[in-house]
This record gives sequence, structure tokens and C-alpha cells, in this order.
Amino acid sequence: MEKFSDVNELVNTLKPVNPVYCIRPDTIKNSIKLFKDKFPGKILYAVKTNPNEFVLKNIIKNGVDRFDVASINEVKLIRKLSTKSRLYFMHPIKSREDISSAYFNYNVKDFSLDTKEELMKILDSTKNAKDLNLFVRIAVSNEHAELDLSRKFGALPAEALGLIRLCKHHAKRLGISFHVGSQCMHKISFSKGLKEISSLIKKTKIIPDIINVGGGFPSIYPDLRPEPIENYFNEIKSGLKHLKLEKLPEIICEPGRALVAESGSTIVRVNLKKKNKLYINDGTYGSLFDAGVPNFILPSRLITSGRIQSKKITAFQFYGPTCDSLDFMKGPFLLPNNVKEGDYIELGQLGAYGITFRTKFNGFFSDKIVELNDKPIMSLYDDSSKINYLVA
Repeated sequence: MEKFSDVNELVNTLKPVNPVYCIRPDTIKNSIKLFKDKFPGKILYAVKTNPNEFVLKNIIKNGVDRFDVASINEVKLIRKLSTKSRLYFMHPIKSREDISSAYFNYNVKDFSLDTKEELMKILDSTKNAKDLNLFVRIAVSNEHAELDLSRKFGALPAEALGLIRLCKHHAKRLGISFHVGSQCMHKISFSKGLKEISSLIKKTKIIPDIINVGGGFPSIYPDLRPEPIENYFNEIKSGLKHLKLEKLPEIICEPGRALVAESGSTIVRVNLKKKNKLYINDGTYGSLFDAGVPNFILPSRLITSGRIQSKKITAFQFYGPTCDSLDFMKGPFLLPNNVKEGDYIELGQLGAYGITFRTKFNGFFSDKIVELNDKPIMSLYDDSSKINYLVA
């Protein structure tokens, strides 16, 4: 992988015709350090967020040895990089073949479920193994999340009671988990989730061995500026105290976006300027899915080679390179007014899901990836010891 000191050196050296994806490993180091220092439990990295091997190796290098996997291919990927890491199969619905392969071939003992039918499937596929750690995923409100994950998964309270009792009978260790939704913008969602667990403990008289508070920890975007991540941790600590248990269960979380969003950016080139619309060489079928479908506003900066940039800032919309009119990113993306064809733009906060959602639709695809040493456009992590907003 080629390395460059900063974005300007990259553009001036490569003058790329196709999009270039950039990875900043220092940002991964900083975010992991914060979670390791401040979160009151163990960290599982959600592999789906960014499965790039260079990213995963940096995550492992910085001390994360547990992973939230959602498919047998993610299981195989992590096992290829690390034979010692602990894998948690946290997708609540899995095929029998994948359960069996994960358990017998890859030493996966931790499985999530939200129905009795899935529990029976897990037991049958593992030949009624006695060393399973079973996590009952409960439904909780996603009202403060930018992306609602509550419609598809999660047992309702009445269903969860019976599931917890059943899993207690079959599991070596019992877990209860919830997920507050992706890019959660209010810390209270986590304490609300813990209140649901408290209610289940009181009704079942069963204390879980593990509580998984899930993911949903946010990153920073131009229009989404959450409280410092440490405030979320403090809310979780407060919620755990309100459980009023003599001994706390093991606590785990499964962050994705908060760990890697800042690490990735994409360099795009302008193919055409049409008033306040810029036609660029990457789009929603490429690394910019988040900017299109959920309409995340990405931080942007114009890269020019010596040309003076206008002080007048204009709100632009983007169209991607495909022939599909759905390849549209509303923005607004704030850039100097004198941006023109051939100019390069860096779009940040693409370490989460930027690589994951890329397709080869219409034949537009670029797998050029480089390493950068400079700071991201926006950051929640100014350095490895404190949280600050940094706007480059």
C-alpha cells in the first residue's frame, strides 16, 4: 500500500483519474485507546463496518481481540488474521450451515438470537453443545438514532421473558443484548436499554452473566455533532449502577462507526459543474452510499494545485458517475464557489461503511487504497487522551 504524508501529496503525485480511498491508521489507534481507557467493559469491533484487512490488522494491533461477526465469511476473515481472537456471532438470524461451521470449524461459542426458533436451530446445529454462550437480543427504542435498527431484530418484552428462561437452561453463560441504532445522537438511549434489562431481571429473577450494550456510538459529521463519547460511557455506568446488583455481569459493547469512521476518506474528481450540482467520479453505488440513501452530510474540502480558492462558499449537491438518477447525494456539501471540472475533493468520515457498500454497477469501480499520515477533516478525537472537536 502506498503511503503519503497528506492529501495534497497524494493528489500531486498520483493525479488520479479514479476515486482513491484513504486510510489514516492513527485515528484508529486514538479511538480504540479511548474505548479501552473509558468504557466499563470489553470491546468487540463490528466487522461489517469496515472489513478491510489493513483496517482489521490495525484494530488487532491496537489491542482489540474480540469481534462482532455477522456472517460465516466474516468469521473466516477474522480467523485468517487471528487464530486467538474471540468471535461473537451476533446476527440474530443465521443459517444452520453457518452456525454449524462457526462452532465446529472456527471455535465460535457465542451466538445471538431473538426467537425460540433460532434457539432451537442453534442447539440442533451444534448438536446440543454444552459450552454455548447465548445472547437474547431485546427490542429497544431507536428514537435517537439516525438509522433505525429496531424494526428487523429484537424480542419484545413478553417474548424475551420466556427466551431468557429457555436460554438460561441451555447456555453455559447467558447474555442479554440490545442495540440503540446506528449513529445514536443521545446517550439516554443506553440507560433506557439498561432499564429494559433491569425489568427483565426483576420479572425472571435471572441475572445474566453478560450484558451487551451493543453499538450505535456516534461519530461526528457537519450536521451531526454528538456529545463526547465519554458522556455515553458515563451514562452506561450510571445505568449499570441503577441495576442494583451485588455483582455486575460482564459488560461488552460492539462499536463500529465510532472506532473507524474518521480513518477513511475518499478523493473524488469533478467531471462536470452544472450550477450548484457537481458530477463526480464516485457515488452511492461506490463509497458514498451513506451520503445518498441515509443522506449523511460528509465533511468536504477542495484540493487545488496552487490555484487560489474562492472565499465564497457555496452549498453543492453531488451526482455520481453511473447512469442511475438515484446516484444522487443531496448534501449540502460546502465548497469554494470556484470549484471546476478536474478539481479534486476529499470527502471524510468514510471509514464506516464506505468500503463495505461499494459495487461495480455500470462498471464504475476503484479499489485504489492508500495510507495517509495527516489528520482527518473532522474529529472527535484530538489526541489519544482527551476528546475534542477538531475541524481541519
